[in-house]
Amino acid sequence: MNRQGSFDKKFLRGVQSIFSKGRNLPGTVKVSSEREADKQSQPSADVGSGSGKGSEPRDNEKVGVQRQSSAESKPDGGGSEPMSPMSPAGDDNLTPTDRRYEKFMKLLKQSTVDLDALRELSWGGIPPTLRPTCWRLLLGYMPPNVDRREAVVARKRREYHDCIPQYYDIDNSERTEEEQAMLRQIAVDIPRTVSSVPFVHLPSSQSMLQRLLYIWAIRHPASGYVQGINDLVTPFMAVFISEHCGQDMSAWNLDELPEHVQQEIEADCYWCTSMLLDRIQDHYTFAQPGIQRATHKLEELVKRIDSEMYEHCQSQNLQFLQFAFRWFNCLLLREVPFSGVYRLWDTYLAEGDTFPEYLIYVCASFFLTWSKEMKELEFQDMIMFLQHLPTEKWAQQDVEVVLSRAFMWRAMFGRARSHLQ
Repeated sequence: MNRQGSFDKKFLRGVQSIFSKGRNLPGTVKVSSEREADKQSQPSADVGSGSGKGSEPRDNEKVGVQRQSSAESKPDGGGSEPMSPMSPAGDDNLTPTDRRYEKFMKLLKQSTVDLDALRELSWGGIPPTLRPTCWRLLLGYMPPNVDRREAVVARKRREYHDCIPQYYDIDNSERTEEEQAMLRQIAVDIPRTVSSVPFVHLPSSQSMLQRLLYIWAIRHPASGYVQGINDLVTPFMAVFISEHCGQDMSAWNLDELPEHVQQEIEADCYWCTSMLLDRIQDHYTFAQPGIQRATHKLEELVKRIDSEMYEHCQSQNLQFLQFAFRWFNCLLLREVPFSGVYRLWDTYLAEGDTFPEYLIYVCASFFLTWSKEMKELEFQDMIMFLQHLPTEKWAQQDVEVVLSRAFMWRAMFGRARSHLQ
């Protein structure tokens, strides 16, 4: 195969077994990153493949606390024409992208959204314009019942903003030395957050980041602030800003948004980051035991899937913690282009409570993508290669290969759990 790595016969037999037994694989499962010549990579400056620069958010995209009332707006997918509101979901003229959009709209228009169905559908990727609402639902920030949605979200936003004068807008003399040190560390880390994404470095964005990270740390004393958490906020910022500023990040200017909209974005980022981190809390507590356990499980999984690669690592004295710590700490956000992070997050959030285990398989799939190349390298070159992986030109399809392969490995090895004990 191509650079996605070669699969041995045992793996291929396992994949065939998964399909032959009729098991459900969510989303579109891909085992190769080869794409048709006419497909283009997703631009790194866009939140998704939806509307371009200067596009205005449509009524069914805003904030997501109101009932989604129609599917007449254009789905993501580049050049497809807007659907007629009279077009049935099964119309032969609809593209696969249109049909997928219609499936999401059918779910989101329910008086009570079926979260299991939403997770299954979201696993294969969410249309960019529907991503804000879907992420809020998948994390549990927004209730599935549409009648309760607006009141619950408004209450959570008020709760967050009540914390600002209580914890943040106070004189330094009222903070402990530990709190002052934590605030200084956050201030140092923020300018280094996702350096390739311009909107993150706008003064309004940096102020937003500093407030919500500090408040999160104060309210989570078991971990406090840990470097890397600052990166995990940025996908939420991008997605929630896109509701109001369109899909082209190069055109974003938060200062042009009304103050109450900026406050809503900040509160939503705070709560959604909190709910994501709740699933992996032991990644950030003292000594980060969750990351250490996950790294050990990753090593055992690689040994089982590709023993030759594992033996090569052993012969070169390569410790998995030397490269995997950052992967688990930042959920691979620093390893792929920012435009591919949304696709990762779609599946991460759709996994729900099984996300921590699935992340181990994702990291194994990501690592073994370059098995063939790394088997030719010695220790120092392997370290340099793993620190600067050639993913800068990756598109969404490349991310999907990693996710799909991780899903299949979990289906193959999930019942033989000795490697994950």
